[in-house]
Amino acid sequence: VLGNALISQVAIHAQYGGVFPNLAKREHAKNLVPLLERVLQQCSNPCQGDALTKTTTEELRGLLAREPELHEKLIVFLQKYAKPEIDAIAVTVGPGLEPALWVGINFARALSAVWNVPVVAVNHMEGHMVIALLRDDKGIREQVLGNSGVQTIPYTLYPTTYPMLSLLISGGHTELVLSKKFLDYQILVATRDDAVGEAFDKVARLLGLPYPGGATLSGLAEQARKSIEMTSQWKLPRPMIRDDTLDFSFAGLKTAVRKTVEANSPLTEEMKLSIAREFEDAVTDVLVEKTMKAMDEYGIQTVVVGGGVSANSHIRAELTTRLSSVNCKLLIPPPELATDNALMIALAGYFRAAKNEFADLSTLCADGNLRLGKSP
Repeated sequence: VLGNALISQVAIHAQYGGVFPNLAKREHAKNLVPLLERVLQQCSNPCQGDALTKTTTEELRGLLAREPELHEKLIVFLQKYAKPEIDAIAVTVGPGLEPALWVGINFARALSAVWNVPVVAVNHMEGHMVIALLRDDKGIREQVLGNSGVQTIPYTLYPTTYPMLSLLISGGHTELVLSKKFLDYQILVATRDDAVGEAFDKVARLLGLPYPGGATLSGLAEQARKSIEMTSQWKLPRPMIRDDTLDFSFAGLKTAVRKTVEANSPLTEEMKLSIAREFEDAVTDVLVEKTMKAMDEYGIQTVVVGGGVSANSHIRAELTTRLSSVNCKLLIPPPELATDNALMIALAGYFRAAKNEFADLSTLCADGNLRLGKSP
C-alpha cells in the first residue's frame, strides 16, 4: 500500500444527529480532489504538467455537469499534474446513499477519460470482507499509518480455507454470507428488520446519546463492565437466538429498550450505563450464536467479520473466544480499517481487475441497494 488517506464527515453530521444525504454529497464533491492529491503526494512526487486537452476539457464538462464544485477543483488539479502511474481506478457503486455514490462514480469516469485507464465497479460490502484478509507481515503498519509522508506498507494475504463464512455487520447490513471459493458469495440470511448498526444508533437516541450514537453506547457499555459494583438491572430479550433458522431480527430488542426507558424515565447516568451494557450483551449473544450455528451447519473453516460494527471491541472479543474454542480461524480487520475507508475498495478493485472485470462506463451507475452475490 503506497498511500492511504481519509476524511471523516462525522463532525459535520453530528450537529444534525445523523447523516444527511445531500450534505454528504456536497462534502464528497468538496473533498475528493484534495484527497487524491494527498494520496499521490504520499506515493511519490506527482509529475508536474498539464494533463488536459481541448477534447478532454469538453468531455469533463459533460461528465461533471451535475458536480460543478468537483469539476472546478478537478480542472485545477489536472492543469497542475500529469498522469500518474495508475493502472486502474476502483470506485464504489453500491450499496449506500446514491447521491454520494454518484459523486464518486462521476469522479472515476472523469479520471478515466483523462488518464485513459479502466474503471472497476466495487461492491462496498465486498470491500469490508476482503480488507479482513490483509496481513501486516512486517509489523510496521502501526508505525506509519497516518504519517503525512510516504506510507509504503507491505501486506500479504492470510491463507484461507473454504468454505468461508462472512458476518457482515454495519448500519445497513446484518448478513451471513457463504463463500465456497474466493470472490464467490451466497447470502445465507439477512436481517428481517433493523440492521445491527441501525439498532445501536436507535437505542443510543433513546438513551439521549450524541451522534455517532453506536460508538458512544459501546463506550458506556464498556464502562459498565469495568465497574465491579455494577450489575445489570435489566434483562433484555435475545431475539431468535434459539430459533431453528439463522435469521436476525433486532426491531423487538429496540422496542424492549424503548419500553424500559419509558418506564424508568428520567434515566440516571447509572441506568444508562446498565441499559447500554445489557443491550450490547444481547446483540453480541445473538451474533455469536447465529455465527456458531452457521459454522456448524456449513462446515465452515474460516470466519470473516466485516462492516463498521466489527470495530466493536466486545463483539470482537466474544467472537474470538468462541471461535478459538473450536479451532476456527477468525479474520477481523483492525478497528481503523473496519469502518469505511478507501483501502478496502482499492483491494476489492485490485482482485476484480486481476480477473479483467472492468466496468462499461456507458452503463456504470449507482445502486443504493446493491446485493452481494445470490440472495437467500
